[in-house]
Amino acid sequence: MISEKLQKAREFEQEQLSKISPEERPSFHVTGGTGWINDPNGFSYYNGEYHLFYQYHPYSNEWGPMHWGHLSSKDMLVWKRLPVVMAPEESYDNFGCFSGSALELSDGRHLLMYTGVGYVGDTPMANGELPTHQTQCMAVGDGVNYEKYENNPVITGDDIPEGGSKVDFRDPKIWKEDDGYFYAVISNMTDDGNSRILLYRSPDGFKWEYVTVLDHSDAKLGKMWECPDFYEVDGKHVLVVSPMAMLPEGLKFHVGHSVIYLTGTYDKETHKFVREDVQPLDSGIDFYAPQSMLTPDGRRVMIAWMQAWPNSKFVPDGAKYFGQMTVPREINYRNGRLIQQPVREIENYRGELVQHHNVEISEETALDGIKGRVLDMTVKLKVTDDFSKFAIKLAADDTYSSYITYDPAKEVLNIDRSRSGYLYDILHTRDIQVKPVDGEVTLRILMDKFSVEIFINDGSQTATMVLFTPQEADQITFSAEGKAEISIDKYNLVF
Repeated sequence: MISEKLQKAREFEQEQLSKISPEERPSFHVTGGTGWINDPNGFSYYNGEYHLFYQYHPYSNEWGPMHWGHLSSKDMLVWKRLPVVMAPEESYDNFGCFSGSALELSDGRHLLMYTGVGYVGDTPMANGELPTHQTQCMAVGDGVNYEKYENNPVITGDDIPEGGSKVDFRDPKIWKEDDGYFYAVISNMTDDGNSRILLYRSPDGFKWEYVTVLDHSDAKLGKMWECPDFYEVDGKHVLVVSPMAMLPEGLKFHVGHSVIYLTGTYDKETHKFVREDVQPLDSGIDFYAPQSMLTPDGRRVMIAWMQAWPNSKFVPDGAKYFGQMTVPREINYRNGRLIQQPVREIENYRGELVQHHNVEISEETALDGIKGRVLDMTVKLKVTDDFSKFAIKLAADDTYSSYITYDPAKEVLNIDRSRSGYLYDILHTRDIQVKPVDGEVTLRILMDKFSVEIFINDGSQTATMVLFTPQEADQITFSAEGKAEISIDKYNLVF
């Protein structure tokens, strides 16, 4: 049964959809129907389609009481918008239906697991009150309509081990193991203000028991670890978390909200995870709360919110919606790093190939056929002593531009969107340590109207940033201080 509050959200979204033209949206990146979106939720495969849910406040371009929006897709690039599936309305989630995940049950139903954030009272958020509890809840549906489980919540503060907060206990990521059990990792703040990732298991997806602490922050890698994800890829176990209150560490980790991945070994019998290494998952400006799934053909694919919390308070004037997701990325593990690449389905949307090989660049140069705002372009830069800086100018005209530059002496890649049209004094530039591989730096640049995603050296590093540049600014040029040699393969993407 659809509640009055959920029906209101569905009707409001439907009314607003006609007010936003396709030209105002990205070509292949997910946006909300209207209003605000943040974390991706419930990324899963069900009934022959990929499903993606997301944190959603349809009524304004600002964060508010969280609903769950919903889309489905055959290929993770062209999405069909489906009705809103959850609204905050029960005593256990009246402050918001926070982030969670999904999988298919053996009886064919689609199971959603989410954090219900509750407030004891009749008017949550009316006077700035804070929530009093976060618990884990379930909803079950058929791919369109979902019913909240009658015995919610299924994991409460009573199920948290000693020393943990009942208010900061959220973001369950669920999966099923070969032993027949459902497992979930959940983020929990500790009494000293740090964080730990708790592991739970269930025989049926509804009755849960605490298992162990999988890992913890110890004030060395930020404070609260949000949005955990845990999986095995290419023989290595990976724990992904989104820390709050990170301290910077050179060019490796930046200050504030971040996303890191911890690699190590995991014993499925004892449930002990032994951490071996920690790396940033994306070194750009706009990337948070990633979530992954396993596709039917065995690929690990991840998607993230393409936004940063510190920048999210500054919504461009006239925006009819706010927030979008990254392109879904295939994940592999190689040479001690997670390797990220756009899902291979994107090749189905490539237009004509434009190539320029072994071109010498010095002063600013435009190359035939190299322009646009919806494209897939790979630039290979030979790193020599003949130049001191190389630059790519994107989304450019006489007023606007964004830059990707490389300093071969410092081995630093810089992204800069200061002149991109985002006219607020916020973070616009980032330096990234990038070493050449076999004498080259390779940059695969994916552009989609309002964003740039850079896959560095075959995806061993990535950098993501949102743009608000007018679409007419579509020039791309190359320049160098000295002489640089590049080769380019570029496709327009047609959707």
